[in-house]
Amino acid sequence: MAEVLLFHHALGLTEGVGAFAGELRRAGHTVHVPDLYEGRTFTDLEAGAGYAQEVGFGTLVARGERAAAELPEKIVYAGFSLGVLPAQKLAQTRAGALGALLFSACVPVTEFGAAWPEGVPAQVHGMDADPFFVDEGDLAAARALVADTPDRRLFLYPGSAHLFAERGGSSFVPEATALCVERVLCFLDGVGR
Repeated sequence: MAEVLLFHHALGLTEGVGAFAGELRRAGHTVHVPDLYEGRTFTDLEAGAGYAQEVGFGTLVARGERAAAELPEKIVYAGFSLGVLPAQKLAQTRAGALGALLFSACVPVTEFGAAWPEGVPAQVHGMDADPFFVDEGDLAAARALVADTPDRRLFLYPGSAHLFAERGGSSFVPEATALCVERVLCFLDGVGR
C-alpha cells in the first residue's frame, strides 16, 4: 500500500477533498491531508483564489513542504488545482518521491527544476474543456510532462468543470470522478509495492 500526501484546492480543506481521501483510504492506502489554509474554507472559487493570493503562493507551498518534512520520503504527492503547486514541487525536488497525482492543474516542469526526476511516475487528470486547465497553460504543461514517457500519463475527461472530483460541490461530475479514482488506485497499487 502507498502513502499519499494530498493537498487541497483553493476552496480549502473541504468535505469533498476529505471524501476523495476517504476513497483512497478505503482501498488501504495511508493518506495525509494537511490544511494549508489553517481552518479557512470557501464556497466560491474566486474568493478562495483571492485568499490564496492574499496569503501568498510561496507561503502555501512552504506550508506544504513543512507538512512533508514530518512524513517519510517514500511518498506519493497529490494535489487538486492550487494544491498541485506544493505536490509538484515536492515530487520534483524531494528525494524519494514515489509519484505524483495532479488534478485539474499542472505547471511547467521548469518551474521547479531543469527536468522531471527520472523514475518518478505521474498522472495528470483534467477536463478537456475546463477553461482554467485548458486556457491557462496547464494542459500544455501536462502534455509536455507526459510526452514520450510511459510512466507519466494524462487523462482528459469530457466536460468543463474545474473541481470535477469535489463531492458535494456544484461542479462535481460523478462518472469522471469514479473513473479518476479507479485510475488513481491502479497507480497507487503500482507504486505501493
